[in-house]
Amino acid sequence: MEDLLPELCDQFPDLVQVVEPMFANLGGREAFGGEIVTIKAFEDNSLVREQVAEPGAGKVLVVDGGGSMRRAMLGDVLAEKAEKNGWEGIVIFGCVRDVNAIGSLDIGVQALGTHPMKTEKRGLGDLNVPVTFGGVTFRPGEYVYGDNNGLLVSPQKLALEEA
Repeated sequence: MEDLLPELCDQFPDLVQVVEPMFANLGGREAFGGEIVTIKAFEDNSLVREQVAEPGAGKVLVVDGGGSMRRAMLGDVLAEKAEKNGWEGIVIFGCVRDVNAIGSLDIGVQALGTHPMKTEKRGLGDLNVPVTFGGVTFRPGEYVYGDNNGLLVSPQKLALEEA
């Protein structure tokens, strides 16, 4: 696939916001994009488990895990469930685990890093609230795009014009 983000930045420079470069591209789908669904939760992936069980076609789950490097907010079981339910991608401001398995799935996954320890399930967190990290605010209903060049956010859906 072409480098999606540089093309989007070239065509829509006044519309897009580029997230600070801090994420690793870990999913089997190198480029992804879709409507933002947000979760804000710290070291508790209960809401992630609930959301990936919902239909996700055309959507990207953006998880503000507070940047925690102490627990994994996503593992292979939940990533596989997200893939089966049609999610385009998952962005984790925090860690994931089971990266070899996640890398074989047809879903985009970007995270700060990896950690082998799962989270506790306490049922805590907020769904579909604006979350801010990497110098950008992710708002439910707006759009996020990711590839090996990074992540960007747009207030509207973007389509590349054919050259």
